[in-house]
Amino acid sequence: MPWLQVRLAITPDQAETYEDALLEVGAVSVTFMDAEDQPIFEPDLGTTPLWTHTHLLALFEADTDEASLVAHLQLLTGGELPTHQIERIEDQDWERSWMDNFQPMRFGRRLWIVPSWHEAPEPDAVNLLLDPGLAFGTGTHPTTALCLEWLDGQALDGCEVLDFGCGSGILAIAALLLGARQAVGTDIDPQALEASRDNAMRNGIDPQRFPVYLPADLPAKQAEVVVANILAGPLVSLAPQITSLVAPGGRLALSGILAEQADEVRAAYTDAFDLDPTAEKDGWVRISGLRR
Repeated sequence: MPWLQVRLAITPDQAETYEDALLEVGAVSVTFMDAEDQPIFEPDLGTTPLWTHTHLLALFEADTDEASLVAHLQLLTGGELPTHQIERIEDQDWERSWMDNFQPMRFGRRLWIVPSWHEAPEPDAVNLLLDPGLAFGTGTHPTTALCLEWLDGQALDGCEVLDFGCGSGILAIAALLLGARQAVGTDIDPQALEASRDNAMRNGIDPQRFPVYLPADLPAKQAEVVVANILAGPLVSLAPQITSLVAPGGRLALSGILAEQADEVRAAYTDAFDLDPTAEKDGWVRISGLRR
C-alpha cells in the first residue's frame, strides 16, 4: 500500500513539539534523520542527542488529505511549518531493500565479509559470515575496515589474539579464520559477548578457541596481537592497561579514532611501542605498532 510522507527540516529544540503534533494528527510512524551527515560521539548518559539539522519523517495513510493535515499541524504547533516536503511513496519489500544494501566486502588480499543471504564471491578465500546487527562491527564502518585490512596483512599463524572491545566479534573471528591459534574477546556489553559467541558458532569456530569475557573477568595474560577498535577517549585513558596486554615484541592495532585525535592517541602509546605511520580512511585512522 502507498503512503503519504511528510518531511520537516527541524532543529533539536523543535523535535518534541513536532513529533507530538505529527502523532496527534495520525502519523503511523515518526523517524528522526541526520540532514547533513553529522556524527554524534559519546553522548551524555540519559540523553537522546539530535543533529543540529534534523529531518523529521512521518508516514500517514495514503488517503490522508494534505491540506487538512498541514492546517491541523499549524494549529497544534501555533504557526507556519518549517521547511517541509509532502510526497506519496509506493510501498516496497522493506526487508529485501534493507538486505540489498549489504553486499559481500573484501578487505586486503584474502578476507571477505559475507552476509548469510549471499554466496561467497570467492569460495576459496577467507570468508567470514556476518549479518548486520545490533553489536558494533560489521565491516561497513571505516574503523572496522581499517582493522580488518591490517589483520589481513599480518602473519597470524599460531598467534594468540586479543580483541579489546570485541562488539560483534568480527575482528577476533577474522583473526582465527586467518590462522590465529586462539582469540580472546572482551567487551563491557553482555549483549556484545553473546553476539560474538553467536557469530563464532556461525563461522564454525570452536568455542574453546574464542572465549569472551567481561573486563572484570579477563584473564591476566598477554597476547601476541591486540586489536582495540573503540573510541579515542578510552584508548588514551586505558593505554596502560592495553599496553600491559601486549606481549614484548607483540603487535597492536588501535582504531575508532578521528583523524584530528590521532596525535593524542599516538602520544599515549609512543613510549612503549615503535609506531607505524598512521593509516587513514574517510576521516578515521588506525594506529599500529610493535611492543618494545
